[in-house]
Amino acid sequence: MKDGEAFIAAHTAPARPAMVPEVELFLATAITPIWQATEEWLAARNIEPPFWAFAWPGSQALARLMLDGTVPVRGRRVLDFAAGGGLAAIAAMLTGAQSAEAAEIDPLALAATRLNARHNGVSVATPEGDVVGQPCRWDTVLAGDVCYEAPMTGHIFPWLRRMAGEGAEVLLADPGRAYLPKEGLAAVARFSVPTTRELEDRDARDVTVYRVLK
Repeated sequence: MKDGEAFIAAHTAPARPAMVPEVELFLATAITPIWQATEEWLAARNIEPPFWAFAWPGSQALARLMLDGTVPVRGRRVLDFAAGGGLAAIAAMLTGAQSAEAAEIDPLALAATRLNARHNGVSVATPEGDVVGQPCRWDTVLAGDVCYEAPMTGHIFPWLRRMAGEGAEVLLADPGRAYLPKEGLAAVARFSVPTTRELEDRDARDVTVYRVLK
């Protein structure tokens, strides 16, 4: 999606997320211009809003754990589920993962991931389509900020638990979204992640990283 990469480059700027300064991504520097710019472009291509243009708190927490070595992924096959711009997948590759896939149903998010990965000198696979329901082919599965709607949680959580049951380490990072499941999770780390008032109702989000249980 070369026109997507050109669009992203034209409407974002390289920036380093507050919690993950080791990684530089093409991000929105102010929310209104990119949302206005994308409205017509996205409508013409039937593409979702530009959630890929922001380093969401959950992805920052997951990336931080890998870069600090708290979650070792060296030599492992990693899935960054609902990857946005691919921050967690890029962090995995920077810390020695054998491979990383970024799963997104938004083709513009996949284009952003490819652009961001090249910018950071790593290779991230960007298969198209919904991976939910597919057999486990990963050693580590990362999911950040995925429990913001009941249908989304209901769609993905049984599959994430199945991935754990098939032997993958499944980590879910949540900044207090409404539809986080009450069972089947064990907290492993907590962070206060700076955010922006354009996206959130506060200046920081308390993110808990959970291990998804079998």
